[in-house]
Amino acid sequence: MGEIILPRRMFLWSMAVIYFAAFVSLYVQIPGLYGNDGLLPARWQLRHGGKSLGELLLSSPTLLWLGPQLGLDTHTAMELLCLVGAALSLAAILVEALRDSVVFFCLWALYLSMYQVGQVFLYFQWDNLLLEVGFLCILVAPLTLIRGSRGVREHDRVTFWLLRWLLFRLMFASGVVKLTSRCPTWWGLTALTYHYETQCIPTQLAWFAHQLPVWWQKLSVVGTFTIEIAAPLLFFSPLRRLRLGAFYLQVFLQVLIILTGNYNFFNLLTLALCLSLLDDQHVNFWRRKADKISNNDSKLWSWLLYLLELTVWSLMIFGSVVCFDLKPDTTKNSISSRTAFTYHQFNQFLKTVTIPSIWIGVLSLTWEMVTAMFRCACVSGFLKRFWGTIQWTVFATAAAAMFTISLVPFTYIEYDSNARLWPGVRRAYEVVDRYQLVNSYGLFRRMTGVSGRPEVVIEGSYDAVSWTEIEFMYKPGNLSAPLAAVTPHQPRLDWQMWFAALGDQTQAPWFTSLMYRLLQGKSDVIELIQTDVSQYPFHQQPPAYLRAHRYRYWFTEPKADGSYPQRWWRRVYDEEFYPTVHLGNTFLESMLSQYGLKDKSPPSRMSNTTVAQAVRWVRSQARGVPTHILIWTLIACSATLCLLQGLQNRSNHPEKTPLTHEATVNKCTENVPEGSAEHSGKPDEQQTTEDEEEEEEEEGGEEEDGDGSEDEMEGKREEKDTVADDEED
Repeated sequence: MGEIILPRRMFLWSMAVIYFAAFVSLYVQIPGLYGNDGLLPARWQLRHGGKSLGELLLSSPTLLWLGPQLGLDTHTAMELLCLVGAALSLAAILVEALRDSVVFFCLWALYLSMYQVGQVFLYFQWDNLLLEVGFLCILVAPLTLIRGSRGVREHDRVTFWLLRWLLFRLMFASGVVKLTSRCPTWWGLTALTYHYETQCIPTQLAWFAHQLPVWWQKLSVVGTFTIEIAAPLLFFSPLRRLRLGAFYLQVFLQVLIILTGNYNFFNLLTLALCLSLLDDQHVNFWRRKADKISNNDSKLWSWLLYLLELTVWSLMIFGSVVCFDLKPDTTKNSISSRTAFTYHQFNQFLKTVTIPSIWIGVLSLTWEMVTAMFRCACVSGFLKRFWGTIQWTVFATAAAAMFTISLVPFTYIEYDSNARLWPGVRRAYEVVDRYQLVNSYGLFRRMTGVSGRPEVVIEGSYDAVSWTEIEFMYKPGNLSAPLAAVTPHQPRLDWQMWFAALGDQTQAPWFTSLMYRLLQGKSDVIELIQTDVSQYPFHQQPPAYLRAHRYRYWFTEPKADGSYPQRWWRRVYDEEFYPTVHLGNTFLESMLSQYGLKDKSPPSRMSNTTVAQAVRWVRSQARGVPTHILIWTLIACSATLCLLQGLQNRSNHPEKTPLTHEATVNKCTENVPEGSAEHSGKPDEQQTTEDEEEEEEEEGGEEEDGDGSEDEMEGKREEKDTVADDEED
């Protein structure tokens, strides 16, 4: 694999953006979810019990234990942590020097602190994925703040490889669980005929995708299986074009999911992981920059590689045709498809490929480690070589440890493979499990809402006679309300309302708390439903009675003349979900007591420290703004500033044309005496690589906020160090 300087920079910038969106999205919802008057107050999760601070951090690793020492209650401390996380990630977006291991460690620790008290509203797979990717960022990012250099390290490809392994685990498991779940819609290839209207928060494009013919939907399921099960095996291919092909397949799938559904920052995280399949050569191709790497391969060898790549793609297509019995249907101008293998055959396939895929990962990681070790050995200067070897040892050990413990959640997809793991690996996994370093994944395991999308509708009344529906901002309810597009924001209450509708109200204890808070008229909870409180039907006076019914929703269909209907949805009544209740109601009180949702002790007095007042002031400024608009506005402003910085630095450091650059190099070469660095006998390939790294360091200044002079001085210091090391040799 070629150099990964540019993909690594793109990945770290992308992670700063994702962290920023995650912290801002969570910050806005903290009062309604975890405040003292929220649905599940976070202070209930923090019981000191006379333990020391060290014991508390070991039992539940969260920085919220430090809140009382700062004079802050749990609610205010959570808001402070979110604000610090948002500020740090915003700074990392704007300043490349802050995309550092220390900064990413702080971001990971802050989000882990929120996760520990987040309860059901933070127990999503994308929260686990963010924590796992965030921890890998600590290994991938440079130590700029401590070491003072953003130069390429010899072990970078080893740590960057961990992202590729995580991407493989994520995609492969997501494809496998669809079939191991024995869901009839996935096996019948009809899952997408239900998916678009039954997902949590569909977009407007989902309505149009739902109208596609059934044969196309079934063919799309075949494509999904191919991209998620077969294509990930190409992530570790030694052939570069195969990896790039797998990259574009994954990007294609993720973009389609983003366009048709609101899955917050999950798909953005997957796209960021896909950058691990790229190299500098391909990124420069995007940037319309000439490739400096000369291709000395013979024509025969090049044609053999092309033939091998064509064979691989042909086998994938042929396998899809055979496994899903794809046949053209000329009578209907379509392509027929069906699953041509049994569950037993697929299970045998899974047993066959799980262990070999692990060994492929072992060989791929070993190759990266060995090549990185040789790169360390080729560094000029004893001290630099020694220091590079120490770094390689530390990071290679960390990469091997992360890979090893990740085998436990990865092999959950196949029982026999999991049982064959060494017990010591399981014990190591159990030790680090509380930190969410590695996790198991499996998205869209079963398709829900086959008989109609279940949706809970809450109704309020003042007299128990005339009822008014309470409409949520994002989730479907009003049949005519336009479908929302809120990515990368995650309205966590709306998501849990979708899960609650799939079962009984006893399976969602927090729903009782929601009814109780709405009867009390708590504004923090109301803002989870409508950011603009004036749109809430009972904003002037809380309802005296509440109830909830379950309906079945379906997308409407185009009219016979081809015109579009006025409504997006149609629905029928299903059953009562929650009985009519009021404050003091026996049923409500018994549910609150049963689920432990009544305050046994009053909340601590509101803090008036300077920090607490500052946090409350920020909260007052953010109220009333829809979260997705707030996030996109801040991200757009940050991206604009980055672009302006880049254009300004580009104008200050114009690029040399190839002819001028060549003339300059020739002139410098003529004036260099023998025995100097230009005649040190370095191979052309090594010299080309060093030239690339120097150019990338110069281009990195384009993303800095006026720190071009610092980079220049840093480059001079590094050049002096190199000369001194050469003299020492």
